[in-house]
Amino acid sequence: MLPTAQHSKTILGGVVQPVRIGFQPLTDAAPLLVARELELFAKHGVRVELSCEVGWATIREKLLYGQLDAVHAIAGLALAMRLGLSTPPCRVVAPFVFNLHGNAITLSRDLFQRGVRDAASLKKLIRSSAGRRFTFGTVSRYSSHYFLLRSWLTAGGIDPDRDVRIVVLPPTQMVGNLEAALIDGCCVGEPWNSLAVARGLGFIVATSEQLAPGHPEKVLLTTENFIEHHTGEVQAIIAALREACAFCDAKENRTEVARLLAKTGYYGTHAEALIRSLVGPLDLGTGESLDVSSFHIFYRREANEPTPERGHWLLDQFITHGLITPGERAEATEAMSHCWTTSSLLSPKPAASAKQRISKLKTAHA
Repeated sequence: MLPTAQHSKTILGGVVQPVRIGFQPLTDAAPLLVARELELFAKHGVRVELSCEVGWATIREKLLYGQLDAVHAIAGLALAMRLGLSTPPCRVVAPFVFNLHGNAITLSRDLFQRGVRDAASLKKLIRSSAGRRFTFGTVSRYSSHYFLLRSWLTAGGIDPDRDVRIVVLPPTQMVGNLEAALIDGCCVGEPWNSLAVARGLGFIVATSEQLAPGHPEKVLLTTENFIEHHTGEVQAIIAALREACAFCDAKENRTEVARLLAKTGYYGTHAEALIRSLVGPLDLGTGESLDVSSFHIFYRREANEPTPERGHWLLDQFITHGLITPGERAEATEAMSHCWTTSSLLSPKPAASAKQRISKLKTAHA
């Protein structure tokens, strides 16, 4: 019989400690916030303390050094941390997917006025702008945003390594950098694309649903060690999140979800941007709009499962965009099998041989 939350409480000084979960103020953090607002964590017998963080690097470091027990994270962070890319190797696990899709590429109003409508017209502008290197923001090298942006540029004949500059910024700073003309565009999650459009700073040129249908976006990321000592609590959290995801996915609940998010205060005064991305229509800033029924998928299409197909997509992106080499596929595939799974909730296993191979991989990237 699997342990319950009551059997694995963290007790410090006689007081049961809550599970600390970090997140970013993005629309796809909705299941976490809805679970708290609707008291779904309490319903499933687990105490949770949510912590709003400033960027994905902070999320990663706090999970790595135990300042957070679990995080709402970009899906690629699971493989990156497992392999020890940019950090010491960490035996993390992503047993739950928050959502599919939810990102968009937004370009500046200046580019729109110069005739840019897609990657092909951006390429023409780049060729006619000798001496200027256009700059685009992404949230992490291990994020789907990075993969989507690079793929979109490449499809238009633009070399993402030579023709443009790609910089990493926290999601909450994208609109400010666009307004200050420090970047010419970005790939980011909502509500930041919609906010840029609402302020007249940019236009949405593509959504992640259009660029990579069905791609996994955010996951619940924790460590094998935490699962081993708190299995019941992790199971309870996932049960609460699954219920919250079903609530968030229902069309009839979307207005209420936007209201609940706005009420938390994490999104400033951007309630209208939340409505645009969750309820729709999504204003593209070009005079056109999109239906948002599949812009964020929180529960349909078995969205919450870390399926092998979704893991393979992530692994392929790591190779395509040069984060690991094709020769490292076998080692990365083994690492992915350990971190992109729900099996650790049933029987966490030591992986000494895998750890040794990952150390070799890290050395190769040092």
